Amino acid sequence: MPTTPSVAKMNPIQKRAVEMGIDLHALPSHVAIIMDGNGRWAKKNGWQRLLGHREGYKVLRGALLDCSEIGIKYLTVYAFSAENWRRPKDEVDGLMKLIEQAAKDELRTMHKNNVRVNVTGRIEELPSGLRAALEDGIETTSENTGIVFTLAVNYGGRAEIVDAVKDLIAAGFDAEEITEDLISAHLYNPHHPEPDLMIRTAGEMRWSNFLIWQGAYCELWVTPDPWPDFSTGHLLEALKTYQNRTRKFGAVVE
Repeated sequence: MPTTPSVAKMNPIQKRAVEMGIDLHALPSHVAIIMDGNGRWAKKNGWQRLLGHREGYKVLRGALLDCSEIGIKYLTVYAFSAENWRRPKDEVDGLMKLIEQAAKDELRTMHKNNVRVNVTGRIEELPSGLRAALEDGIETTSENTGIVFTLAVNYGGRAEIVDAVKDLIAAGFDAEEITEDLISAHLYNPHHPEPDLMIRTAGEMRWSNFLIWQGAYCELWVTPDPWPDFSTGHLLEALKTYQNRTRKFGAVVE
């Protein structure tokens, strides 16, 4: 059984976690985050919505590094949903440019911290500049061995399932051959473990079409605070709550 590293060998977030009673050997392998409330946060502060998204991406950098340093293996974040195209054109265009610029600006930090960048969603439908920036991040960090950071862009959980079914039909599978395992194997990132913990900000109590197949049995933790106010304390509280729950996966646990 692995032993907890000595305090002298722990980084600051690990020390803080242990002080809160968090078991570093019982962390979720895969954390997913719905980063909600950027626009509302900006409006509350008298700013344009896009400035809220810009502040949110700065917060994401810290959350990613926190997850990496505490020992989480996979982090997937909902950056732009397939439904977000319905928003005003100026906001959508601004978000596309913001994600592209962030992908370029943060690549050096990602690579330096051994982060492996990944993307999920219908990437082929994105603007060419954004697509090129994301592909560059994937290629540059492909040999890294640290946390796998997946950006869900133009992503929808239902669309992912539809695409998986289309792949199965194209491959010639008969209806009686279709199983849950087979569908799982044809999702966008079939080699990633299913998320153990889903974090949502801004108080909304819904899945919003995010990883709805993979997240069927993950634990949900919601904070009323909007994403730009998310902090290390929020992450640690989510992890502590996760460890205090009993995951039953539909079974009865005595």
